[in-house]
Amino acid sequence: MKKLLLIDANSLIHRSFHALPPLTTPKGEPINAVYGLSSVLLKILREHNPDYVAAAFDRPEPTFRDEIFKEYKAHRPPTAHELVSQLQKAHETFEKFGIKVVEKSGFEADDIVGTLAEKFKGSPSTGSGTNNYSLSEARHSTVPGEVEELQIIIFSGDKDNLQLVDDDKVVVELLKTGVSKTVTYDKAFFLQQYGFAPEQLVDYKALVGDVSDNIPGVTGIGPKGATDLIKEYGSVEKIYEEVGLIPKEVLRKKLEAGRENAFLSKKLAAIKRDVPLEITLDDLRQETLNKEELKKYFDELGFKSLTERL
Repeated sequence: MKKLLLIDANSLIHRSFHALPPLTTPKGEPINAVYGLSSVLLKILREHNPDYVAAAFDRPEPTFRDEIFKEYKAHRPPTAHELVSQLQKAHETFEKFGIKVVEKSGFEADDIVGTLAEKFKGSPSTGSGTNNYSLSEARHSTVPGEVEELQIIIFSGDKDNLQLVDDDKVVVELLKTGVSKTVTYDKAFFLQQYGFAPEQLVDYKALVGDVSDNIPGVTGIGPKGATDLIKEYGSVEKIYEEVGLIPKEVLRKKLEAGRENAFLSKKLAAIKRDVPLEITLDDLRQETLNKEELKKYFDELGFKSLTERL
């Protein structure tokens, strides 16, 4: 089975910046986030040996979420100056690793990841999904006339991406602590941890909200209450179709008062899967690392330990 690795670049770089102590290049420039990024890339490329890779970035412009909710992420402090320069440097780092950077004005990195996962998941031989495979390159099945399926691995530090899990065809490798430990979610493990399906994560967040993104949710509905409601009704839409029949008056009143916020929150939490991207799977092909070029790059940045790992 061939592999497509989709990297949520922004979450990885932010996690590296906050998890690692300050580091500088020989020229005195802050570089800890790029060091963490480079270290993780060496690790995951070795472990997964993917055939295709893409790195998704946020853009600085407002997104469609800002348009429908002005307070979206409004409470977050400005990005530290030491991190801004490294976000720019990270584009160069991915280039040195031979990884294509994908970004789109008006959308977040999660939306890019969600769109690429939706675009390429499934088997070309069955025509499922909206694949854009290069069949001449993907045809490696041992069964005549069939095309090998593609497994998609999403690497991220953001739990929002868990809504993209699809059985074991699309899995999410989530940073657990710092930038060294991870946990991988397929559908079975997600169900075990959450008690509902991955695609229902947006309904859960519609009810409980998300403090980190300033998504309001429904006041008074916590994780347990939201989980119980989703297990019983399945979705926010179904909950509000039958809200008048909910026997607990206190719960019913909370839901009725939070109706508008619930539907707004679901829109904000849902990862887009239809960002207009002109890209083929072949555009994401991962070639053999140019170790000499990487060594030179690491030496310029003062990454002696990473040079030794090469």
